[in-house]
Amino acid sequence: MARYIKNGIDVNTKLKTDQKVRETVEGILTEIETHGDATIRKYSEFFDNWSPKSFQLTRSEIDACHDELSEQVKDDIRFAQAQVRGFAQIQRDSMKDVEVETLPGVTLGHKHIPVNAAGCYIPGGKYPLIASAHMSVITAKVAGVKRVIACAPPFNGKPHPAIVVAMDMAGADEIYCVGGVQAVGMMAIGTDTCKSVDILVGPGNAYVAEAKRQLFGRVGIDLFAGPTETMVIADHTSDGEICAADLLGQAEHGINSPAVLLTNSEKLAHDTIAEVERQRHILSTGDIAGQAWDNYGQVILCDSYEEMVEMADFIASEHVQVMTENPNYFLENMTNYGALFLGNETNVAYGDKVIGTNHTLPTNKAARYTGGLWVGKFLKTCTYQRVSEKGSVAVGEYCSRLCAYEGFAGHKEQADIRLRRFSGQNIQGLENLPTAKKPA
Repeated sequence: MARYIKNGIDVNTKLKTDQKVRETVEGILTEIETHGDATIRKYSEFFDNWSPKSFQLTRSEIDACHDELSEQVKDDIRFAQAQVRGFAQIQRDSMKDVEVETLPGVTLGHKHIPVNAAGCYIPGGKYPLIASAHMSVITAKVAGVKRVIACAPPFNGKPHPAIVVAMDMAGADEIYCVGGVQAVGMMAIGTDTCKSVDILVGPGNAYVAEAKRQLFGRVGIDLFAGPTETMVIADHTSDGEICAADLLGQAEHGINSPAVLLTNSEKLAHDTIAEVERQRHILSTGDIAGQAWDNYGQVILCDSYEEMVEMADFIASEHVQVMTENPNYFLENMTNYGALFLGNETNVAYGDKVIGTNHTLPTNKAARYTGGLWVGKFLKTCTYQRVSEKGSVAVGEYCSRLCAYEGFAGHKEQADIRLRRFSGQNIQGLENLPTAKKPA
């Protein structure tokens, strides 16, 4: 039976939505609905002390950001984007339109149709998440989205040059320097200076995540995202130093980022706890990562691989790093995770920044029902049908009877009118049926 060597805040506590966050977001979105651009400017000034002439960057402003960066930085961005674009294209190529004759004269099919406009949010307040530009903008463009707009907050009082360049190189059609709920609301609701989009994607803080939740339905969203989560699954073949590095490497995202070690080695469990205590005092981000570990870190000791899989599927973590004697066992048996990182040789940072898989992934147990962001999130799979007269008669006879069973007279007539026309069957038409009596 699994037992906790170290536990953190109760899972129900960390899943509760902060009432203050909910009310604040609702108020801002209502204001955007009523006052549009004036509200965007109001909250940009309030939260970011940022009120430029226009939030949308001009071509000359974008070019100036290019000029600020060294060729090394731009080459690194190009390399990362090539990996993301390449894997996204492989995903797109795997999705085929289909058309097949399922019965004589009956042709069914589906098409994958891109949404017309996507809004990509790139966080940049605490850490300038350059990689989020690749993950969202490139993926949308590979899917075939015609209009992709991207928003990121100012960083140290101005647009962050590397984020802007990454957005531009990724193919964004419009780039805005505005952040937070006001950016998400602007993209979803629309203003005089920014037309609304069809889907919102990208990570963000608790306020951005709540804004996406409240806007879902009005627009599509990629997924419901909370604080970054990481899980390390390890056995006796791993060691405390590398496990601690990988746990703290994700815990630095924020003081409420869960980090979990799942192991069947009690020695590794205690070695990792000791290494976390050592490394947190060395890392420049150790204060943040350390707080996250204190409050949300867990070390769970299991008896077997089977029990580790059961526990991992229950937790349904965003990132799952497997460092065991047989990592493929977990690939073959786990069902609930955002992304798997198999073996000591890889790690979550590769996925976050450069290797090509998407880093926008499900949190808060959403991995039970969805994967992460990919080209399919920007595509609508829409069906169609084409039927000959012979096929219409063959299907229509079944349809007529099935509609009658359900009491749908209008549905039945849709079938019957075609049976009369295409088969010559003597089926009574609506004009010959008695008018239904009105209820007393």
